[in-house]
Amino acid sequence: MATAKVLVIGGGGGGGKSQAGGGGAGGYQYNASLTVEATDYTVTVGAGGGGSSSVYNPGTNGSNSVFSAITANGGGGGGSGGGSSNNHGSNGGCGGGAGGGVGGGGATGGTGSQGGDGGDGAANVRGSGGGGAGGDGTNGALGTVGVPGGVGTSNSITGSAVTYSIGGDGGGISDQGGTGTGFGGGGGGGKNGSNGSSGNAGVVIVAYTTSDFPGGHSYTGTSTDGTNGSETWVRMTTSGTLTLSAGGGATGNFFQLF
Repeated sequence: MATAKVLVIGGGGGGGKSQAGGGGAGGYQYNASLTVEATDYTVTVGAGGGGSSSVYNPGTNGSNSVFSAITANGGGGGGSGGGSSNNHGSNGGCGGGAGGGVGGGGATGGTGSQGGDGGDGAANVRGSGGGGAGGDGTNGALGTVGVPGGVGTSNSITGSAVTYSIGGDGGGISDQGGTGTGFGGGGGGGKNGSNGSSGNAGVVIVAYTTSDFPGGHSYTGTSTDGTNGSETWVRMTTSGTLTLSAGGGATGNFFQLF
């Protein structure tokens, strides 16, 4: 029976507004030996969540990404600053960071279900970092600047090491928090008075043994592909249908004999 390597990354959460928490990164899910067959697979690639434009609302959570039975949850939105009731970061694949500002005391970061938690706040601190796949976001700090989001996780499914699901940075007084780079990155928290940044979209990557599927593959959405030794990989950046083909008119990895 054929197996494939599968990496699924959720969409990153959006950052909060005004000295705000960074968005949590999209959840990180990897299976190095998922059973696959010659058939159609529905693929869902999660969008990044929008940054908040109101201190009364946190950033929006990212959307889930799905392949087969694997679901990577969208990242949690970052809490907004300025003493609103929405300073808390939201739960998600990785948790959103807590908002800062004068009223930021006691605000907590969101909990990550598939990665790190968002950083916590305290009175008079700046925005906290969103959680990343490889670690929690940094707690809010005194001073004028926000703090970093949690680190991502590296994966070499395509043959090259790439880091996924980096948490968004918290926003400071005059500096906008940076969005986590790459797929599933959390949105940066807004600086004083500014909106948060949107999170990055997720991704689904499948790497199968080339000889297992002589008919190759096709995809109805946006994708890129390549080879790595004995494997063929497909990186899918929008939702669609992935078809793995046995070739020769066969299905389910049983080959027709002539």
